[in-house]
Amino acid sequence: MTRGCPFCAITSPVVENGLAFAVYDTSPVTEGHLLIIPKRHYPSLFEASREELEAIAELVRIAKSILDEKYRPDGYNIGVNIGTASGQTIMHVHLHLIPRFVGDVAEPLGGVRGVIPARQKYPSP
Repeated sequence: MTRGCPFCAITSPVVENGLAFAVYDTSPVTEGHLLIIPKRHYPSLFEASREELEAIAELVRIAKSILDEKYRPDGYNIGVNIGTASGQTIMHVHLHLIPRFVGDVAEPLGGVRGVIPARQKYPSP
């Protein structure tokens, strides 16, 4: 636990295993937006152990099942911000599991490419 880290202070996860847990995002992109967070405090997914990566992947599958049942989304985006240049604001690594719904944006083509809006659309051939 790292003092001042909001993720290290979480005591009521939606679901957890021995190495990670999931909570609803307090500023969700869409209804049901979950964060998958390792229990050990470190800033980058590249620092995760193999066991932590497996625990995170296990929770992604479990969390998807929870969201499928509760919200019935039409799709998902999964993403991790690493470093301030990517938009990371809490330096405790976390994976975003974002349910997507038909019509939640006018044109979803390009998906996660939208992190740089000018690059979301694919170039014309």
